[in-house]
Amino acid sequence: MKKQNSNLIFISWIVAMIATVGSLFFSVIMEFTPCSLCWYQRVAMYPLAIIFLFGVYDEEHYCMKTSIPFTVIGWAIAVYHNLLQWEIIPESASPCLSGVPCSAKWINWFGFISIPFLSLMAFTILLITLVIYYKNKKSMRTTNE
Repeated sequence: MKKQNSNLIFISWIVAMIATVGSLFFSVIMEFTPCSLCWYQRVAMYPLAIIFLFGVYDEEHYCMKTSIPFTVIGWAIAVYHNLLQWEIIPESASPCLSGVPCSAKWINWFGFISIPFLSLMAFTILLITLVIYYKNKKSMRTTNE
């Protein structure tokens, strides 16, 4: 189980790094200007790449516990952003008052994959790894008792 938890931390780091590098690629290389909600998601994702890196080198090091608020907040913002893009929430409820609108779609792969959707998938994977991690940890405690 301990090895499996180490793998979960490593997977979480890989996901956070891909999301971080991907967002930088879209803004720096492709020159897509991020909207306000994109910035908030970045604020939640970027620290996760560092937090999970510490966890890879020093198993746990409270990295999973520290990552929970960033992951949950980032996931909630990503859900809201996608609901705006899918027009389930009206544009008038968007916090993007100036600059790039939150409903702007810089990419549209396969008719449904947008940058906020990629963010939502990254945060969802991180949430899943956190849940599995804590289930493993709980089962390790019960077997040791």
